[in-house]
Amino acid sequence: MKKSKVFKLAPMLLAMLLVLAACGGGNSKGGDNQGGSQEKKTVTVFQFKTEIVEGLHELARAFEAEHPDIKIDVQTVGGSGDYEAGLKTKFASGEGPDIFSNGGYSKLLLWEERIEDLSDQPWVKDIAPAAADPVTLDGKVYGLPLSMEGFGYIYNKDIFAELGIDPLPKTYSELEAAAKKIADAGITPFANAYYEWWLVGSQGVSVAFNNQPDTNAFIEGLNDGTATIAGNEHFLNWAKLMQLTLDYGNKNPLTTDHNTAVTMFANGEAAMMQQGNWTQNMIDSINPDMNMGVLPMPISDDAAVTSKVTVGVPVNLVVNKDSKVKEEAKLFLNWLVTSDMGKEYITKNFKFIPTLSSIEAAPEDMGELATSLVEYVERGEAFPNISGKYPDGVTQEFGSVIQEFLAGQVDAQKWTENMQAAWDKLK
Repeated sequence: MKKSKVFKLAPMLLAMLLVLAACGGGNSKGGDNQGGSQEKKTVTVFQFKTEIVEGLHELARAFEAEHPDIKIDVQTVGGSGDYEAGLKTKFASGEGPDIFSNGGYSKLLLWEERIEDLSDQPWVKDIAPAAADPVTLDGKVYGLPLSMEGFGYIYNKDIFAELGIDPLPKTYSELEAAAKKIADAGITPFANAYYEWWLVGSQGVSVAFNNQPDTNAFIEGLNDGTATIAGNEHFLNWAKLMQLTLDYGNKNPLTTDHNTAVTMFANGEAAMMQQGNWTQNMIDSINPDMNMGVLPMPISDDAAVTSKVTVGVPVNLVVNKDSKVKEEAKLFLNWLVTSDMGKEYITKNFKFIPTLSSIEAAPEDMGELATSLVEYVERGEAFPNISGKYPDGVTQEFGSVIQEFLAGQVDAQKWTENMQAAWDKLK
C-alpha cells in the first residue's frame, strides 16, 4: 500500500460497517477543593483498556495544563480484571465515576438510567453511522465511540513467505494445512494466551455467533428460547478450531498470559496468534521490523461465510448523568477528539482506527494491523463485533466454560451445553 494513502473512515468505509452491523449480527467525587484559592474540580475516568493507560495519563496532563481548574483522574481495571464488577461496585458505594467505558447495545441498556444524553455534543455529527449504532437509543446518542478495532489471527508475513504459504488460508482446511507446514519447519504455529478469559469468552467465540445464518435472529432466539447453542453446528466447528490451535500451539496455553504470547510472536517463536490491532505498540517495542498482517478465524470450509475478520467499536465513553462535574466531563471528551494532541494520540499513539470523519489516519500512523483490518472492511470481509449484545456477565461465564473445554475436562458437545447454560443463567 502506498504510504500516501489516508484512511478517512467516513462515509464509505463505515457505511460498509453499518451494513455489517445490520446484517450481523452515585455521585462523583468532582467538586473537591484541591487547596489554594481556586476550586479545582476532579473528573474521574473509569476505563478498561490497559494498553492505553500511559497515553491517557499524558492526555489528562495536557488537558489540565489548558484547563487548570480541572483535574482528570484516570482509573483502569482491565486485562484479567473484572471491569463490569468494578463499575457496579463503584456505583453501589456512591462513587460512580464521571466518565466510564461502555460496550454499547445491551450494556447501554443496562446503564441507561445512569448515563447522560450526549446528542448535543459537537463531535456527534462526525460519528460514522455504524460506530454510533451501539450507543444510540431512540435517536439519541449516549456515548463517544473511542475507536474501531478488530481481531483475527495475526500472522508473521515473513514466515509465511519463506514457507510458501500462498494463497493465505481462508478456510479451516487451509489453516490446518498451513499449521502443519509451519510445524514441520520447526516453528510453533500458534501462540495461545488462553489464560485470558476475555480472549476466548468475549472475542474468539464471537466467530461462532457471526457464522450463524442470521446472527441477530440467533441471539434473539437464545433469549426467547427458540434457539440453542447446545449442539449448534457453528459452535462445534469453533471448538474444532480451538482444538487445532491446541494441537499446533505452545505448551501450557491455559497458563500463558497475553504478554507472554505477544512476546513469543514478536520474537518469531510463533507464526500466529489470536489478537487484534491493540497489540501493535507492544509488538513494535519488541520487534520494530516485524512484518505482519491479519488472517480470519475460519471455522468451516465455506470461504464466503467464514473468511472474515471481526471489526467493531470495543469501547465507548459515556458520562454519568448524576455527576456533579458532567459539564467538565463533556469538555474533556470534546477535547479528546478535537484537539490536535487528542487526534494524534488516537491514531499514532494508540494505533486506533478512528470512528469520526473529522479524524484522518494514514497507514503509517495506525500501523500494519489496523491497516490490514481496514482493507478487510473495504473488501466487505468483516464481521461486526457483537459481544455487546450478550447478556451482562456472560462473557466471563463463557471464558470459564471455554477454558474447561480447552483443559480437556469436557468434550465439545458438553461444552456447547455448558455455553447454553451460561446464557440461560444470565439472559
